[in-house]
Amino acid sequence: MTAQFHTPTRALTPGRTALLLLDLQHSLLDTLPDADGLLERAQRTQRAALAADIREVHVRVAFTPEDHAAVPAHNKAFAPLARSGALGEGEPANDFHQVLRATGNAPHTVTKTRVSAFSTTSLDPFLREQGIDTLVLGGIFTSGAILSTVRDAADRDYRLLVLSDACADLDPQVHRTLLESVLPTQADVLDVTAFEAAAAAARNPGSGRPGH
Repeated sequence: MTAQFHTPTRALTPGRTALLLLDLQHSLLDTLPDADGLLERAQRTQRAALAADIREVHVRVAFTPEDHAAVPAHNKAFAPLARSGALGEGEPANDFHQVLRATGNAPHTVTKTRVSAFSTTSLDPFLREQGIDTLVLGGIFTSGAILSTVRDAADRDYRLLVLSDACADLDPQVHRTLLESVLPTQADVLDVTAFEAAAAAARNPGSGRPGH
């Protein structure tokens, strides 16, 4: 992704902002051609969030045997996973990547059994309890968890920012189309460098805030 994206239209408020990293687990990252580059950029977002006192949340997908059994046969996305026992809970390959677990600031972790970060999880009440109304999203896949979470979060009235180069998809053309034409209808789309600047400005308000 080479396109450059703008800084947020409004300044970030650290206590009301969370960095959501979605599905960055070994088993899914292994399907990407540039997983190392994606992880490096995700680490940069972690460091920027940590420095600005922005809360970090990890969202992963994994299934217990009971979760697999509860998937109906007509579910096109998850029935094949259930039949094969894929993405099993407790398997190290389905943990968040260790470099991200080591870099962040004791991130809150939720486990889902569907696509959106809000589906089958307690994420929404957790964020409400923390007073968080702004979400910064990165992870995989752009056409899956990112898109579904943006749609879901927008309906819940969260302010949304999507990190263009901290997201990835198996189809580069779909990735570009979503970032350039679909996601901007509900979220600000910016790259990691712009987020680092916005986080630094939030940490030091007198240094010049985005949107001012």
